[in-house]
Amino acid sequence: MVSVVHSLPQAGIQSGIDPGTFSLLAEGLPAAGKGQLERALDLATNLYGDTVFSTGEPVLQHVLGMALITASLNLDLDTRLAALLFAAPDSLENARERIAKDFGVSVAQLVDGLHRLKGLRLMTSQKAGATAEGKAQAETLRKMLLAMVEDVRVVLLRLASRTQSLRYYTDHPESSVQREETARESLEIYAPLANRLGVWQLKWELEDISFRFLEPQTYKHIAKMLDEKRGEREQFIAAATARLKSELAAVGIQGEVYGRPKHIYSIWNKMRGKNIGFDEVFDVRALRVLVEEVKDCYTVLGIVHHLWQPVPKEFDDYISHPKGNYYRSLHTAVVVEDGRALEVQIRTREMHSHAELGVAAHWRYKETGSQARADSAYDDKIAWLRQLLSWRDEITDSADWVQQFKRAALDDTIYVLTPQGKVIDLTCGATPLDFAYRVHTDLGHRCRGARVDGHLVSLNTPLATGQRVEIISAKQGSPSRDWLNPSLGYIKTSRARLKVKQWFTAHDEAETLAQGRAFVMRELQREGQTQVNIDELAQKLGFKNSDELYLAVGQNKIGHRQLQTALHGEAETQPLEPEIQTHRSKSGDKSGILIVGVEKLLTQLGRCCKPAPPDAISGFVTRGKGVSIHRVDCSNFRNMATRKPERVIGVEWGTSKEGAQHESHYPVDIVVEATDRQGLLRDISEVLSRERINVTAVKTQSKAGEARMAFTIEITGLPQLARLLKLIREISGVVSAQRG
Repeated sequence: MVSVVHSLPQAGIQSGIDPGTFSLLAEGLPAAGKGQLERALDLATNLYGDTVFSTGEPVLQHVLGMALITASLNLDLDTRLAALLFAAPDSLENARERIAKDFGVSVAQLVDGLHRLKGLRLMTSQKAGATAEGKAQAETLRKMLLAMVEDVRVVLLRLASRTQSLRYYTDHPESSVQREETARESLEIYAPLANRLGVWQLKWELEDISFRFLEPQTYKHIAKMLDEKRGEREQFIAAATARLKSELAAVGIQGEVYGRPKHIYSIWNKMRGKNIGFDEVFDVRALRVLVEEVKDCYTVLGIVHHLWQPVPKEFDDYISHPKGNYYRSLHTAVVVEDGRALEVQIRTREMHSHAELGVAAHWRYKETGSQARADSAYDDKIAWLRQLLSWRDEITDSADWVQQFKRAALDDTIYVLTPQGKVIDLTCGATPLDFAYRVHTDLGHRCRGARVDGHLVSLNTPLATGQRVEIISAKQGSPSRDWLNPSLGYIKTSRARLKVKQWFTAHDEAETLAQGRAFVMRELQREGQTQVNIDELAQKLGFKNSDELYLAVGQNKIGHRQLQTALHGEAETQPLEPEIQTHRSKSGDKSGILIVGVEKLLTQLGRCCKPAPPDAISGFVTRGKGVSIHRVDCSNFRNMATRKPERVIGVEWGTSKEGAQHESHYPVDIVVEATDRQGLLRDISEVLSRERINVTAVKTQSKAGEARMAFTIEITGLPQLARLLKLIREISGVVSAQRG
């Protein structure tokens, strides 16, 4: 394991950079690189002087600590220079241009990228990290941090900066409030990120120092139970490693043996997660053995059990019985001669590669504590980054390594900040309007303008990761129909588009309702019956309540004559035939409906149930609109038939002389439920087009990854409908397709 140099004492900084420190800082660099480091150190000393951060930490001490950490990670010259010049933009005018001129464009870009991350904070309450919302916000922030940078070395610099801050707090306990906030953020964001990128030494330090600040009593208790110093534990591991290597060499097995002691935070995490005592934590000290072939794994297992006493029930064979995520390895716990426990993991190099970089990545198992469904694309990119990190010692041309890093784009999501610092994830290309609807639907409706990083922008401006967005809203307001125009580019996300459409649907319905209510009120005043019970009037006309009546009137389904008839009533025995027979069918024989005992009456298909042949149907004689045709199972028809049974009339689907049905077209509703995906509506539309189905209305709704689509189509009969529904059900993602 690479040792990490601790922060420089204040006295050392005031007296200048001693040769030993500079030697550590320049380790592995050519002579020309050491010269550039000297110039950067001179510039940093002159720029920062005695200035301090708001935490009280001297700026010069911080950047030197960062640079030493990057050197301990064997990072390149540009990264070390960027660490020293980290705070230059706060003290130097035109910092990027001057750094690019003196130290190169790459260094300037690293400093600029690191400066962009400076204000990134985790916006959670003191205990929010334990909540689902807090964990989700931390995960989003980790992704945002990676997505904000073009060069992942910026992330490594950020990790180095955070590690140095925690070291400073270790020596200055008086800043308790800031220290706890920094520790919590480090534990929830930066330590998992270091783990994902394979920077184990920083992960260990970030976790242990943060845990020490947040849970001091628990930390001290576990440290006491360990009853040994870290150096002694490392000596124990070194001795066990040497002994096992010797035994492997004796039997001719080519294997790699390494290990490191468990750190205090990891021990506490296992005790808490498994609800066990310290004595039951067998992997306080652990070894890992990598061999070439599977058979060697079991040979090594035999050697380990021969050397040390196995612990009963602490052997797991994940090679013969892999975990659900295909993690494969042998795990065993043994007790050495002095009574201390030792865990040994044995696997092939291929298994190790899969465990570290594949779908069973070690970081996901450790952070979730379960085999949660992974974002495979994102995981693949993280794995690629970790491979690059693991190759950095083998790549002689550092420029080639940098270029590979820059090609490793992370995902197509952008991450922007609210004015309070909360991270919001959006689809690439999203606008301030999408942001507003993502925060809250009402904020989207009332949105009138936006500021991005303090500057006013138009609502169709594409956002970029890392920007801070503030929405300017009216106290009361409504969306504009222009927002739905794709050519204007106001909305990118389906969520925002759906919210706008829903508002206009509800608004149009409200207007229709108001118009219908006004018409009914006028009619009641004209008839002198303003005291009439509207709900009873609605029921007389076949509606459940007054709102349904108002909507029907507003949509011109109910007119003046129907209202008058319902208001005044008629004798139950009043003959119907004279009025009915005066209305001849507008479509003649093409109506496709035969009225039993009567010829050529005006007929209309009920909009409530939309009958189509060969549905069982019945007719209801209306006032002024002829015979209304309904399916016999229509609830509206049953209600009308119960109140006015004498108006029910027998009807049937008409046929030609040859016995074939007329080629009339009938409106029918169908409902499709599916898992939402891009291109779903297009695929359904293609089926409708191939089947020559005319679509007269479409209504779609998407929520939580599920889509519901309602279509009104015209068909010649139910056989055609059955074929259509079967074809739609075969479309990828469709859960159900049925008649409405």
